[in-house]
Amino acid sequence: MDTQKTKKITDEKVALAKAEHYCAYQERSQQEVRDKLYEWGLWTDAVENIISQLISGNFLNEERFANAYTKGKFNQKSWGKIKIKQGLKFKRVPDVLIKKALQTINPGDYFNTLEQVIQKKSALITEKDPYKRRYKLQQYALGRGYETDLIAEVLKNSEL
Repeated sequence: MDTQKTKKITDEKVALAKAEHYCAYQERSQQEVRDKLYEWGLWTDAVENIISQLISGNFLNEERFANAYTKGKFNQKSWGKIKIKQGLKFKRVPDVLIKKALQTINPGDYFNTLEQVIQKKSALITEKDPYKRRYKLQQYALGRGYETDLIAEVLKNSEL
């Protein structure tokens, strides 16, 4: 009963207008838009035509999307580079653009954010054994997408 059937769109002009609104609302990757267009019931040639029109109209820009995604996930969710890279790969962003986007992260801010993430988690862990405590903090930071050597450096320098 709760499942709503999305109305299929057959007119390419209507789909283009809807896709423009979809892209104007927030930055999207080409794959997200492609999936949405297929979800609306459009055929392959119509989907590719709309995608090319969105790119030429500057509604769709993979580099801009990669930069916005990287900035958002780092600043809002404190994700590390590994997790951000995985997310961009999942959205089928080219490796060249992923590399470029990850370079926009300031190394000093990155290190400070990792320290904050570990300190916050450290306050929540009740483990008394220092080895187990360190392991839990390390696993948490790895899960957030930070690099092993950086995590080790932060844990070595801090008394947690």
